[in-house]
Amino acid sequence: MRQLLQGFRHLLRGQRWAVRHGRWWGFGLLPGLVSLVLYVAALVALAVWSGDLADWITPFADHWSSGARTALRDLTALLLVGGGLMLAVVTFTAVTLMIGEPFYESLSERVEDIEGGGPAPLGLSWWRQLLWGLRDALASVLIVAGIGVLLFGCSFVPVVGQTVVPVVGACVSGFFLTEQLTAVAFQRRGLTFRQRVRRLRGRLPLALGFGVPLVLLFLIPLVAVFAMPGAVAGATLLVRDLDPANPAPAGPPAAAPPPAPSAPVAGPGPSAPGPTPTA
Repeated sequence: MRQLLQGFRHLLRGQRWAVRHGRWWGFGLLPGLVSLVLYVAALVALAVWSGDLADWITPFADHWSSGARTALRDLTALLLVGGGLMLAVVTFTAVTLMIGEPFYESLSERVEDIEGGGPAPLGLSWWRQLLWGLRDALASVLIVAGIGVLLFGCSFVPVVGQTVVPVVGACVSGFFLTEQLTAVAFQRRGLTFRQRVRRLRGRLPLALGFGVPLVLLFLIPLVAVFAMPGAVAGATLLVRDLDPANPAPAGPPAAAPPPAPSAPVAGPGPSAPGPTPTA
């Protein structure tokens, strides 16, 4: 329970950090606003063309009676719009993180600078960092999608599907949302996707305490836009808690201590008188 509350406190700390640093909060809003405009345009286009899509999907109903054909295609159009809206809610955060990779990298670095400094940069080119981020984001999305399909199948089980499955789904989504948000700060420390998952799994209550409230909050895309900068800041603070030690800057090699003086070696003394030669 203590780690759950600690994770939630990191979330609140991140939001407070974003409010206190308004310029960086506004900077972090830009990717979310771009994603919101793209999603709204896509959903409006889907709503406008949903009737034509429904006609194209259901050619077998061309010879049905007018009432049955209209009812089927209206239902199909409604399902298309509803499915598109659900897909938008599920993918909004991942797409925003991919679009905002450079923005959130700068925001995370600024958080580390203000909070006491972070590790030295890895020295990777921007395109290597972009490919790294896209690969890890794709891996995370595929894992969540696979687990989501499994949970969807379990949702048809009586009682379990209406009680256990939603809780497990929220926990899985919260864990991987935490992984996606902490990826920027963890990558700065040289951790791969598997290493990040292992690190967060070792502090599972902490990760869930941070991510599950965000999942519930991000169900509203407009709220997600305004909360995203604080979420990135909070995730950076969480990484600093998990990995507080920053590597010391490399300096000139220390001079070797002088060797200890050796004991003086006694020189040859006077020779002892030899025997007196006899005649």
